[in-house]
Amino acid sequence: MNHRTEILDLRTALAVLRETPGQLIEISVEVDPAAELSGVYRYVGAGGTVMRPTQVDGPAMIFHNIKGHPGASVAIGVLASRARVASLFGCKKEELGHLVQRCAVNPIQPVVVAGSAPCQEVVHLATDPDFDLYRLIPAPTNTPVDAGPYITLGMCYATHPDTGLSDVTIHRMCIQGKDELSIFLQPGSRHIGAMAERATELGQPLPISVSIGVDPAIEVTSCFEPPTTPLGFNELSIAGALRERPVELIPCVSIREKAIANAEYVIEGEIIPGVKVVEDQNSHTGFAMPEFPGYNGPASHECWLLKVKAVTHHRNPIMQTCIGPSEEHVNMAGIPTEASILGMIDKALPGKVLNCYAHRAGGGKYMAVLQCRKTVHTDEGKQRQAALLAFSAFPELKHVILVDEDVDIFDTNDVLWAMNTRFQGDADIVTIPGVRCHPLDPSSNPAYTGSIRDIGISCKTIFDCTVPFEMKDRFRRAPFLEVDYERWLHG
Repeated sequence: MNHRTEILDLRTALAVLRETPGQLIEISVEVDPAAELSGVYRYVGAGGTVMRPTQVDGPAMIFHNIKGHPGASVAIGVLASRARVASLFGCKKEELGHLVQRCAVNPIQPVVVAGSAPCQEVVHLATDPDFDLYRLIPAPTNTPVDAGPYITLGMCYATHPDTGLSDVTIHRMCIQGKDELSIFLQPGSRHIGAMAERATELGQPLPISVSIGVDPAIEVTSCFEPPTTPLGFNELSIAGALRERPVELIPCVSIREKAIANAEYVIEGEIIPGVKVVEDQNSHTGFAMPEFPGYNGPASHECWLLKVKAVTHHRNPIMQTCIGPSEEHVNMAGIPTEASILGMIDKALPGKVLNCYAHRAGGGKYMAVLQCRKTVHTDEGKQRQAALLAFSAFPELKHVILVDEDVDIFDTNDVLWAMNTRFQGDADIVTIPGVRCHPLDPSSNPAYTGSIRDIGISCKTIFDCTVPFEMKDRFRRAPFLEVDYERWLHG
């Protein structure tokens, strides 16, 4: 973690950004959470795959005057800069994947604390006559065609009915009524979905807490996926290693489950067995919300119903949100992707891949750039083995670009330079058709090409932009003189 400041909650993270020039903008002008807030942020700092123009690596923003929600604020873009995330974690931006991977193999389990917690300073029970999620939660509607107000940074925490093992993941949730949320659980992909399916088989509801506005370590590590974190692995233990202190949990006030004690808001409720919700039942637009590939996702007819029992929060709470196509999503999804890929490759091919970048153009999921090293002739071909391992480490990955150790994988221009000078399409493309990838890729559809048999199936592709080992001498970059250049800048 950042050894100058212990960042154990959202407010401390914001305080650190507030002290750093250009990293945080605070807004007192009233803003409507219905499309307007996201519309402003899209220009200021969203980055990622958001429709242009948008500022890449722009500042985080806090809106203090939210229409219809006196006393509440909304923070967005806290993690929308790789350099900013690295600063909060106390490392260089190139080291994030390695740091988080080390934490994944050295976890520190969460602990349950007694007594009061910041997230329970104010308690609203669903039995109160004036209980209304629309009034209590300043959740933004990201575009004018969204299905409704969305909770995009809710840390969903639940326990498996059989094993008693708990897990945390992030899912899109839309406010559907005064005490109802829809929650999208993609079949077979996340642990809480498996828990809900098992609870349904048993004919019982699944208690679940949704913690909003927590520290950055929890938000990033909650995005780990199998096989790095199999069913029964609590990702809060990785956050504990990253923050060098266990995550503290507190018993909920209305259900038999726990919540993250440092959260700004906690929604407590139960996933109801056997009940499915049409996501756009109130808007009838056909859309859910903007997703990480940059397109508005279709509304699902198969969302689960989360019946809310209580909402607790800080005094003057800070709602935290993100928009799907933003650089914030890239970092939250991409850093665990990098950690998973590096962990698997290093076990099989130690020392052959120096680093990995889950590129922003793929939303942190679809594309990875691997920095490979060939030191002997038998290393030739191992770069392609590394790509195959990357696909295994993160099944939603679609494209892998392989480059040599002299290429800066975080500089897209340098990666494209390698593609233009060290790549021939007829020799250096490897395709693996018919493999399950991700259903939100609009080209991953039988209507796009007859080679795709079902939605979510893709042709995974390797772009080998590494120099053949026996030709390395012919591809040496121009050797400039190494100098202490700052003498000329500050002399």
